[in-house]
Parts: sequence; C-alpha cells; structure tokens
Amino acid sequence: MFEEKDVDSHSQSTIEDFDTPEDRRLLRKVDARLLPILTLLYLLSFLDRSNIGNAKLDGLITDLHVTGAEYNTALAIYFVAYVIFEIPANIVLKRFNPQFWLPFLTLIWGIVSVCQGLVTNKAGLFGIRVLLGVTEAGLFPGVIYVFSVYYRRRERHWRVAVFFGGAALAGAFGGILAYLIGLMDGVGGRKGWEWIFILEGILTVVVSLSAFWVVPTWSHSAKFLTDSERDRLLARLKADSDAGRQEKFEWYHVRQAITDHLVWGYAWLFHGFAFVLYSLSLFMPTIIAGLGFATWKAQLMTVPPYAVAAFSIWFAAWLSSKYQVRAPIIIAAAIVAIIGYIVLITTKSPGPQYVGVHLAAAGVYTGNALLLSWPSENISGQTKRAVGVAMQITIGDIGAIAGCLVYRPTLSAHNFRKPHIIAIGYLLFGILVASYLWYWMARENSRRDREVTTKPEELDDDATLREGDRAIHYRYRV
Repeated sequence: MFEEKDVDSHSQSTIEDFDTPEDRRLLRKVDARLLPILTLLYLLSFLDRSNIGNAKLDGLITDLHVTGAEYNTALAIYFVAYVIFEIPANIVLKRFNPQFWLPFLTLIWGIVSVCQGLVTNKAGLFGIRVLLGVTEAGLFPGVIYVFSVYYRRRERHWRVAVFFGGAALAGAFGGILAYLIGLMDGVGGRKGWEWIFILEGILTVVVSLSAFWVVPTWSHSAKFLTDSERDRLLARLKADSDAGRQEKFEWYHVRQAITDHLVWGYAWLFHGFAFVLYSLSLFMPTIIAGLGFATWKAQLMTVPPYAVAAFSIWFAAWLSSKYQVRAPIIIAAAIVAIIGYIVLITTKSPGPQYVGVHLAAAGVYTGNALLLSWPSENISGQTKRAVGVAMQITIGDIGAIAGCLVYRPTLSAHNFRKPHIIAIGYLLFGILVASYLWYWMARENSRRDREVTTKPEELDDDATLREGDRAIHYRYRV
C-alpha cells in the first residue's frame, strides 16, 4: 500500500505531511478497530458507575435503609478507590498489554456491577462501590494512553471526543434502560433497582468476553495492520512525537511527570470540571424528578440533555480540529455550563430549569471531552505521558468526590441552590487553570521559536527522547 521510501525516509524528514490518501485509509482502518470497541467499553463503564442514580429513583435508598448522607458516602467511596488505583493501573498497562488488560478490567467490573444488584444492606453497598472503583480505575487513563501510541498529536483530540461521547450516550442509554428495566419490578422476587444493576452488569460481562479478541495491542505489534501499514504508522508517530518508539520503562520519566507544573495544571483543570461532571451525571435524575416529574418520566427526561451533550462534544471537537485550538473552546464550554447553572438557580418553573439542565450538560461534557485529550497531546515521553494522564484523572476525581458529598439526595431540585453555586465556583476555577495553561504554553512556544538554532534531524534521538516535551523543538498545542 505504501511506497518503501516513505518508511525509510522518515528519520531524515520530520516535516513530511503524512496526509496522503493512503494515510487517510490507514487512519480509517485504525479508527474502525479502536473507536467502536473502546467507546463501547467506556459507555459501559460510565453506565455501571452512574446507574446508581437511576436505581435510587427506583427505591434503592428505601429498601436498603440508607440515609441521604450514607448514599452520598456510597457515591464518594467509589471515587476514593478510583483515585487510589488509577496511577498503579496505568503503570501495569505500560508494563503489559492493553489487549488483555483492558478487557480483563471490564470483565471484573462487570461481575462487580452484577453484585451491586445482590446487596441487602448498606454495608454491602459500601463494599461493592469500593470494588467497582478499584476495577474501573484503569480503563479511562489506559485508553487515553493507547490512543497516544496510535494517533499523532493533532489527531487525538477528535478521537478522545468521540470516545468521551460514550459517557454522554451512556447517560441517555441509561435513562431508557432504567425505565424499561424498572418495569421488571417484582420479577423473580427482585426489585426493579436490583434488575438495573444485574442486567446492565451482565451486558458488560458479555461485551468484555468479546473484547479480548477485538481490543488491539501496542501499535508496534498491531496484527490488524499489514507490515507496510504498521511501518507507516510508526513513521508517522516518530515524525510527530515519541509514540513510534519503544521506550524502556524508567523511574526517571515518572519523576519527570510528577515535577512538571503543566502536568499538575491539566490535573487541576480536570479537578474543576470533574466536580460538575459527576455531580450532574449522578444527580440529574434526582434534579429532574425534583422539578415535579414522576419517577418514570424523570428517567426518560434524562435522555434529551445527554443527547444534546453528545452532539455538543462532537461539534466542539470538529471546531477545535478546524482551528487547532483547545483552551478557548474549553473556556467557552465552561461559560455555557455556568449559564445553565445560573438558569437553574434563578428560575422557579420546571420549563426554564429543564433548559438549564440542557445547557449545563452541554457545557460540562464538552469541556471535559476536550481537556481530557489535552495532556496526551502535550506530554512527550511514553512513561511520562502514561503517568501524567493518570495523574490528571486521579486529581480530577478528587473533585468528583467533593461533588458527591455536596449534592444531597434529600434535597429537592429547588433546594440545590447552594450546590449549584459551588458548581459555578468549580467551573470558574477551571477557567482560571485553562487560562494559565493557555498563556504559559503560548509564551513557551514563542520563546522556543526565537531560541531554536538547530534542525530537528541534527539532534540525537536518544537525547531528544529523554528531554521529551522540554526539548527546544517541541511545540505545545494550545
């Protein structure tokens, strides 16, 4: 498919466009293998962590004799476990194989999700939520890292946006499923909320078994590509970044990630957005039910806001790709979400408040989709990137813990004023962090443009690899 000279010459020419019709066919082939299965796994992951919000409306709190504060604790301890195990999970991924590791995680959390429907008391609920957090922790940072070894930097954010769109689709899909499964209340002597966990968990287990045969391995060993396609893929990656090289694991790169202020910036940016992402996804059924709608209507009425969020994600990703910008769109998404929360706070009737839910969902999910792809585009060094992505999710999800504790299920939608104000504060914090990253990286790019004195091909590959994104020829994507 590809001429041999394209493969041989990439080390001499780092300015080749790599945007030929053959390259586009190669990308479509990679997309067809990665995006459907990985997006599906994330959809199931988000479904299995957030369906507790749907189960609550179907009687989980009443049947397990759980108070409002204890329900919040059950939500929060999931994220505590998630935070603790994210970085170790990505280190395991780096040492082993995504083709086994990601489906294995899916299988285990699917089994745990089924067990959520078998608990009979609050102690069992707390324990099973911890296990769910442990088993789901490695999927998202793992997939983001896998994307980084298949796509060039400018190609990743669109794929991450499609992938993260699975979270929005999970919300819409979950609302419909929860309504339909809730009709099984009493079947087999089990409550409707129990069937929500059991059937959705079984779906995850079934998909995970097929995923062992579909999830790809590392790009340098990808068997779904021909030899010439694989060589071309690695050539594209090497000309763009470090992803085409086989980097040996060294603790030096781990320390490099931990001491980089930009890595911490990406992490705190997600911290601000994670608060609103998870509080909104976990409490949206409660917020809508609090507007005066019956439980079954509230389940179905979660579908339109998530559908709007999914389309908003994909439109913003297209806009970002067209104009090659990230920070301005992340900031704009936060502003849209803030407007949504202001509408929720200042209006009293269900109609306008429901519009506010749509605006909040669109802004929150869109901002998260773009900011989660940012580190994988700007952190160079495979191990550093793996740790940096995991750090972003880990510190970000501490914000999720806060969101779970601030929003109380005993409150009605009209009494969520204080939590909504706190959500606005977190979004404003996210805007400040995004502005800092934007300013610092743009200034650093300008400095490097002024000070560079050598051509990229004149540099030592090993030295460049070790410097990573600190190298004089490296340019950040802002």
